[in-house]
Amino acid sequence: MQRRQFLSTFGASLASLTFPSFVLAQSDRPRITDIRVYRMKTLGETGVMESAWAPGRPYMRRIGGGTVTEITTDQGITGIAPGMSPAGINFMKQILVGQDPFDNEALGHRIRYTNGAASNWRDVGCIEIALWDIVGKVAGQPLYKLWGAQKDKVPAYASMIQLSTPEERADTAVRLKEKGWQGMKIRLHHPEMEEDIRTVELVRNAVGNDFTIMTDANQAQSSGIWQPGIQWDYSRALDTARALKEMNVYWLEEPLKRYDYDGLAELNRATDITLAGGENNQGVQEFLTIIEKSVYDILQPEILVTEGIQGLRAVAALALAHHKLVIPHHGGGQLGTIAQLHMIGTWPHCPWIEIMNDPPISPYTNGFAIMENPPEVDSEGFMAMPHEPGLGVRLNRELMEEI
Repeated sequence: MQRRQFLSTFGASLASLTFPSFVLAQSDRPRITDIRVYRMKTLGETGVMESAWAPGRPYMRRIGGGTVTEITTDQGITGIAPGMSPAGINFMKQILVGQDPFDNEALGHRIRYTNGAASNWRDVGCIEIALWDIVGKVAGQPLYKLWGAQKDKVPAYASMIQLSTPEERADTAVRLKEKGWQGMKIRLHHPEMEEDIRTVELVRNAVGNDFTIMTDANQAQSSGIWQPGIQWDYSRALDTARALKEMNVYWLEEPLKRYDYDGLAELNRATDITLAGGENNQGVQEFLTIIEKSVYDILQPEILVTEGIQGLRAVAALALAHHKLVIPHHGGGQLGTIAQLHMIGTWPHCPWIEIMNDPPISPYTNGFAIMENPPEVDSEGFMAMPHEPGLGVRLNRELMEEI
């Protein structure tokens, strides 16, 4: 067949094809009608716990609770996300109502340009998560498939919350391993370095070398008020890093202040252990500086800090281009974690998901209790990607109270 004849025949065949029903004309796409924030009821209490990074401030751990954002459309399709600040709703409505949620990149730019750090980066992340949830539901695809799936499941590591004694931490590690978990993160906040090291030693002896241990010094910054806990200097960080390396610890997280880039880079050169951090760094530019200065080996952006989905995906692209791993900060333990799970499903350079899980007082199921179909960590320590459209999880609407 001559080339011209082939093209003519091919063109006629193409014209006769019926395109899939999910291809929508611009006029057929949903339009945003409203934004609401809901308080989620609690289902019970599991006990009082003091976070290692906030000594002296114990508080009750609860099943469920928290807040969620919901964006509604004129087609009855809604998008859900972590709860944004109720004070920002009117501002967001001015930008979003009447708009096409598929235009989320342009809408995100408008929100950042007019709002951004002057108000609350969390709000930006919440809006973007809800918009993408709508897009996934309209397309009939879970977000990790829509973005380009790389894997269907990822191993979860149990991120400890309280300090505890070395003996208690060793016992927790054994119980986690028995349930299938492949790794845990230990908080290093004892006044004396020797007690931090003894904690890791007891855990390693209890679980053997086929279990991954991560550690977190939480030295980047305090949360809210002056933190009375131990504050590391360079010498403490260096001595700890070298001791941890001898015990086959995977990484040391946030061993120095948040913006001590030079000190962190020097520490990275002086020790062989992997350094991780970045949960409170804002914006792609800060992560570019972190990469250029060789501050961290593993980048840990947080979706509700690092300018939402656009920001997190940009950081992941930077990491891939510079041969760095990216393992996001936990994402809040509810819908933010779910959004990050979908992104992890598209990244070849993300080997873990952080799940805040410090049983029996604070199991990860506490936060996931607001969902009718939450993901679970299976008997081999993996968390599977949700397979329903969008975020792939449904809220228990009986728990929702509008603020």
